[in-house]
Amino acid sequence: MKRILLVFISLVLMLSVSAAALADGITYALVTDVGNIDDHGFNESTWKGLQAFAEANGLVEKDDYDYYRPSEDSDDARLEAITLAVDNGAKVILLPGYLWSTAVATAAKAHPDVVFLGVDLSIAPDDYPANITNFIYKEEQSGFMAGAAAVMDGYTKLGFLGGIDVPAVVRFGFGFLQGVDYAAQALGVTPEVKYWYSNAFWPTDEIKAKMDSWYAEGTEVVFSCGGGILFSCLAAAETAGGAVIGVDTNQGYDSELIITSAIKVIPEPMKGLLQQVYDNGLAIPAEVAGVDIVLSIEQSACGLPTDEETWRFRTLTVDDYYILVAALQSGGVVISDAIDTPPVTVATTVDYQN
Repeated sequence: MKRILLVFISLVLMLSVSAAALADGITYALVTDVGNIDDHGFNESTWKGLQAFAEANGLVEKDDYDYYRPSEDSDDARLEAITLAVDNGAKVILLPGYLWSTAVATAAKAHPDVVFLGVDLSIAPDDYPANITNFIYKEEQSGFMAGAAAVMDGYTKLGFLGGIDVPAVVRFGFGFLQGVDYAAQALGVTPEVKYWYSNAFWPTDEIKAKMDSWYAEGTEVVFSCGGGILFSCLAAAETAGGAVIGVDTNQGYDSELIITSAIKVIPEPMKGLLQQVYDNGLAIPAEVAGVDIVLSIEQSACGLPTDEETWRFRTLTVDDYYILVAALQSGGVVISDAIDTPPVTVATTVDYQN
């Protein structure tokens, strides 16, 4: 009996040591929203930024960094995932996605010694904890470029398939409409755009059916803006022989049907911010603590990818694209970032669908 007791005590001590080692090991953690780290969107892009930072600093052990996924789409589940990460030792937590906007303020106050780095969060300036820094992108610029480029390439029947109508998605969509109309006025054409929010960031039969109907009615290219909904859109495009515009990352590597992508460059800025935190003793430097860092086409953080392998416009060249970029950077082209009402279009007819 004594031997059994000693073995039991030894096992308990071993488990305790193992748990302590785990708690000391996972310094960096990413917690996804409703997607995963292979979602071809901002979860995956943020994860790549963390991986690049870890590799650059020799943080290659299994327990140096990890990721967590909430058990369901709720603030309670998101907070539980953060608590698990903190209990496992996380001192720096990455939170990609607007859906974190409510939970992050609670988490930051509950864990004042933990650093939170967000993407697309929406936090009121007067309630912004100092242990949060957040990247905000000028998505309307990327959307504008995608819409203008498509029309300049000869597409006149277009669609915008949005996920959930959160600010980032709306900015993409309204920017897209502005780009379509800008090019339409310049070229003297009259495009038509179908516009719809699917209320999901994942593939569904409803989205596939909707896209089937759009392509059957003559839509030539659809801007798919919302993570996994891309796969429903691609399935419809493959059947109809249609084209697709991707979002967030260069999704052209996923399918030859994707002619371009309205991107937000996340890995490099996130890697740089993580390095600042690392060099500052796992604390956010004062100059970027408790604020939004706005990234735009001026920092080459928004726009379209120009990789030769995924540049699939029929007539539009990379040089043509950079002429438009220069006009935007110089202020010759102004894009509204308003999301309260749709932009006014002069030459473009927009069919807003429910």
